[in-house]
Amino acid sequence: MSKARIQNPMMEWKDLPWRKLERRVFKLQKRIFKASQRGDVKAVRRLQKTLIRSWSGKCLAVHRVTQDNQGKKTAGVDGIKALKPEQRLELVDQLTLSQRARPTRRVWIPKPETEEKRPLGIPTMTDRALQALVKQALEPEWEAKFEPNSYGFRPGRAAHDAIAAIFDNISRKTKYVLDADIAKCFDRINHEALLTKLSTFPLIRRQIKSWLKSGVMDGKALFPTDEGTPQGGVISPLLANIALHGMEQRINQAFPRKGFWSNGKRVKERSMAQLIRYADDLVIIHEELEVVQQCQQILAEWLQEIGLELKPSKTQITHTFTEYEGKVGFEFLGFHIRQYPVGKHQSGRHRNGTRLGFKTIIKPSPDSIKRHKGKVKKITNDHRASTQKKLIETLNPVITGWSKYFSTVVSKETYSKLGDWMYQLLRSWTNHRHPNKSQHWITSKYWLINKGGGWKFASRSEENRLARHDETPVRRHIKVMGSRSPFDGDWIYWGQRMGQHPECNRRVSTLLKRQKGKCLECKLYFKEGDVLEIDHITPRSQGGKDEYGNLQLLHRHCHDAKTTKDQSRGSVGCT
Repeated sequence: MSKARIQNPMMEWKDLPWRKLERRVFKLQKRIFKASQRGDVKAVRRLQKTLIRSWSGKCLAVHRVTQDNQGKKTAGVDGIKALKPEQRLELVDQLTLSQRARPTRRVWIPKPETEEKRPLGIPTMTDRALQALVKQALEPEWEAKFEPNSYGFRPGRAAHDAIAAIFDNISRKTKYVLDADIAKCFDRINHEALLTKLSTFPLIRRQIKSWLKSGVMDGKALFPTDEGTPQGGVISPLLANIALHGMEQRINQAFPRKGFWSNGKRVKERSMAQLIRYADDLVIIHEELEVVQQCQQILAEWLQEIGLELKPSKTQITHTFTEYEGKVGFEFLGFHIRQYPVGKHQSGRHRNGTRLGFKTIIKPSPDSIKRHKGKVKKITNDHRASTQKKLIETLNPVITGWSKYFSTVVSKETYSKLGDWMYQLLRSWTNHRHPNKSQHWITSKYWLINKGGGWKFASRSEENRLARHDETPVRRHIKVMGSRSPFDGDWIYWGQRMGQHPECNRRVSTLLKRQKGKCLECKLYFKEGDVLEIDHITPRSQGGKDEYGNLQLLHRHCHDAKTTKDQSRGSVGCT
């Protein structure tokens, strides 16, 4: 127990200094990351033990599984799904890593567009908190080791980074693609291979082995778990990433970048085979078909070492521009990716200025659009007897969330077509409610018609208005740089990228994101080591307010220059 708790045993959960606790934990994580980067194993283990024993780390672990996580209200075999504040404090004081894991509770959830179901293993609340605590210690160590083109279930990385990496790889050259999927990845990982690769100290190794071997309760029957990591556990995605680590390195070793020389001059260069992975979904890209086929064989052999295999029904080779085996392009993470032949005015160009003759276009896949339409239609049909307000409140998060996910690619045409489809769907909904009313009466009741603003499905006061797909701006996503990680301590980069960083206060983070990492005075980008200061655009001495609309983030020297300028203007104005 910490000194703070001993000195103030009456401290309540809501009064804990969460910002301070998060900073303490992050500082330890940053030190673990740096030690792992330089290969200092002793320092990594020492710092991990310190973090696991720290009261701050235990508080954050309990906070995340009882208040932040989406599955906080799903009970394990212990039946506990909600803890009162005083119970959370008790759980913090009880967390120790020598505890024996209890079995997980099996929950089956349907997979979209199939009759298959995905098994989830829900741990008990105590095991969830312990997993969150161990994850805090292990994640920064492995973030320093993970390969640059691994994007799934990692801090600071997302599906859009994987899509941007694919675009960068194929935007100037047509290539063959191995679109692969690992069969039942979470369920079949070999435990011994995973623990060997984990290579951690005995306390964590024993605890992780206990979770892996804990068994699963399906109804009232207990089944052993001799392989795999249970989906639904806090630490499961990290363990899966650790198990799959090394795949990209193996492919790069087999097919590195090579130059071919003739008479002392480089005449041709063969590019590396590029592997891009998001969790258990991956693609391998190369311009030569033989290389891609050999990569598939190498990948299958590598996966056998950890007890996995490729799923034949979802593994195929395609080409980005020309038809191969009856197909052009491929789908990845809900996006359709291919190259289209275009004329000279739309064609991209090589670095030497010559025209490519094609254009790479990424857009929502037909399956993604179909699933989205099905979900929206189901909501609309389920709310035939509901009020317009209730329908709007239910549809808005679905429409906005889907639109934002695809807002980094070529989606304007898709958004427009979905808008037309939505109008017909809502027409059907209103006609069903008022079969004896005229179309003019229905339109005036449920739609607002503004000049230049189009038709809006909204209440008279416009307080409740249905979101439209085409209202979401389409902006290209900037891929995360190389092997960067939030644990590297560059809060300027991550503050403007994520809008929040543990070592950066909320106001600075917000301004960094708003200004896209750029000083508004000198127009240069902030970089690591720069001293930043918050400036009032209209000085407070001249009536400026202390609110975001009147704030900007500047370099210290730019701030000093602006302050001098403001003071000179003020003195002139006073004379």
